[in-house]
Amino acid sequence: MRGIEQNLEQLNAQGIRPVAISVDSPETSRNLVQQQGYTFPFLSDQHTEVIRRYDLVHAGAGENGRDISRPAEFLIDSTGTVRWVHLTENYWVRARPEQVLDVSKLLK
Repeated sequence: MRGIEQNLEQLNAQGIRPVAISVDSPETSRNLVQQQGYTFPFLSDQHTEVIRRYDLVHAGAGENGRDISRPAEFLIDSTGTVRWVHLTENYWVRARPEQVLDVSKLLK
């Protein structure tokens, strides 16, 4: 998330609008955004509706066995078509902003 924030200007210049989605409550997400100084949207999916639609549920992996989302990054075009996906099972592994920028240039 920090990498996205640090590269937000470059991402926006390429037409990429980052949005984070998590199972956290809106209040928890709002607190994180304020504490970390993030300026892109964080959305709450407490009931994992969107997370399930994208087949990203990591069943029982959260606190007290709660379902959470697998880490994933998507590039979705203006028609809603998923153009690129980066999935991992490791919570700490994320696509680097430079990787997203490189892929976005190839998709144009």
